[in-house]
Amino acid sequence: MPRPLYYSVAIVVVCFLALSSIAAPSLAQRGGERRFGAVDASDNPAVAAQLGVGWTRLRFVWSDIQPNDSGQWNDASLEAQVNSEIAAGREVAGLVVNTPPWARKDGNKAGVPGGMELPASDANNLWATFLRRLVTQYAGRVNHWIIWNEPDIWDSKYSGQTWGGSVDEFLQFQRLAYTVAKSANPSAVIHLAGFTYWWDVNYNRTPFFKRFLDALRNDPNAAANNYYFDVATVHQYFRTDVVYDLTLWHHTLMRAYGFDKPLWLVETNAAPSFDPAWLVPGSQFKITLDEQGAFIVQAFAVGIAAGAERIAIYKLADTPGDKVANPEPFGLVRMDGSHRPAFRAFQIAATYLAGFRSATLDRRDEVAQVTVDRGDQTTTVLWSRVPSPQKVTLGARAGSALVVDARTGSTRTLSASGGVYTLNLPGSTCTQRVGGACPVGGWPVLVVEQGGGGAGQPVPLTPPPSATLSALAPGRSADASQTAVTAAPRPTSTATPTATSSPTQAPTDTPTPTAAPTRTPTMTPTATSTPSATPTLTPTPNLAASSPEFDPRSGVVLLGVCVIFLAASRLWPRRGAGSDGREPG
Repeated sequence: MPRPLYYSVAIVVVCFLALSSIAAPSLAQRGGERRFGAVDASDNPAVAAQLGVGWTRLRFVWSDIQPNDSGQWNDASLEAQVNSEIAAGREVAGLVVNTPPWARKDGNKAGVPGGMELPASDANNLWATFLRRLVTQYAGRVNHWIIWNEPDIWDSKYSGQTWGGSVDEFLQFQRLAYTVAKSANPSAVIHLAGFTYWWDVNYNRTPFFKRFLDALRNDPNAAANNYYFDVATVHQYFRTDVVYDLTLWHHTLMRAYGFDKPLWLVETNAAPSFDPAWLVPGSQFKITLDEQGAFIVQAFAVGIAAGAERIAIYKLADTPGDKVANPEPFGLVRMDGSHRPAFRAFQIAATYLAGFRSATLDRRDEVAQVTVDRGDQTTTVLWSRVPSPQKVTLGARAGSALVVDARTGSTRTLSASGGVYTLNLPGSTCTQRVGGACPVGGWPVLVVEQGGGGAGQPVPLTPPPSATLSALAPGRSADASQTAVTAAPRPTSTATPTATSSPTQAPTDTPTPTAAPTRTPTMTPTATSTPSATPTLTPTPNLAASSPEFDPRSGVVLLGVCVIFLAASRLWPRRGAGSDGREPG
């Protein structure tokens, strides 16, 4: 007699669980290294998966969601984007921006909503009411919220201005955002807006971030409320040195006010001006396609060294609206779908810097050197900061290393000789000098060694901080909806200096960054020590192929085995049955 039906059901359940156990890890692994991302990944999800993007920033534009009154709620496209990104394994950080005209306290003043002086529970506190609904609706799917974008853009004639109020008004705006969002979703992580820095410094104004911290210091409840933000945000472009200095500057400034916060480098890139598909003859910064690619790897390295917990590129892909929004193309992917060299550069950086624990900028003269502790591996990133090629020796932590060419992605194994590796670094293209320096160095070389222990003692930086921080950053206009972001001022008013004017000195009351990293490694290995063993170094899997997925062929094989077992279980005699298959007497 065949076995009872419940035996078959049990076998089917076991087979299903076996399939799930294989497929489930692949779902968790999708999306690449969680800490490396790209803005607007939803513009091209397939490319984002190929690139290995781990997180993305999506815009939640208040003026689009409620364009005419508080009774509207137009977020169907946002729902679709969020769900698609989550299904692809990418974490979403929401950027909330743009007060609709009907909700403004003053119709001529960008950003500032009416009713902020009212209790957060009052429906006439328009900002609190909107944000509560938004955060509640997306709780569990979107837990990171960036509150506004570049409020330091002060020129009301500039189309990209998102905040026309005072610093004190912005503090109240941030207070409400923090308390309302935490109440609506206790898991919410609230990010302070990213600032351009240059909109103030280039016009001899104290940076908005410092003025915000001054206002915080006068709030007796700020410390008890975590200073109304969980994460600080940085936007910096085009100059590798500036990415490091201004990322570190944010940490330095917060510490000067008695606290520190995690920091995300949410926007960085060096858009090319010489791409034949999108030439920009009048660009403020002259950047080649190779320079953009080299910048991506350099920015990842120095961003980590300066204390950035996450880094994202602005942006994943060019879109038709970008030519209205930006003078230069910022996408790693062109509108025709082809990849700029920066695409592979992102993959290489995300692959060989994955799992970073800490990093230090150990050298910045003719050569830049960043050492990244990745736990069981150490990656050292080196590049020439000058047009001439550089020959360098690097103290070895192991008997051999995997050497990665960031331009091509090619790898080779290099054995240490006398406790050092000897490397040749290509010179910088240096199409244009800014402040006497090349904005972007040459293509980096990455040296990957088995064994952790972190970096050595940072070398004091030779360039004075003022020379680094006062150099002009590039400009980038906002799109027609005023939701794009900028890297430096391009005022439309003829009464103010143009964006190509000579840079101004940073205000003297602004702390200047030091060479010390944000986190000091616990171990400082001797740079020239000779290892006792030569491990076999396996390259980190390339994210170009995206993260591992469940192989359907494995499922077919396993399912076939289950079917055979199921058939056999229906026909095979049970233990204790007679030769004819019947139950004994």
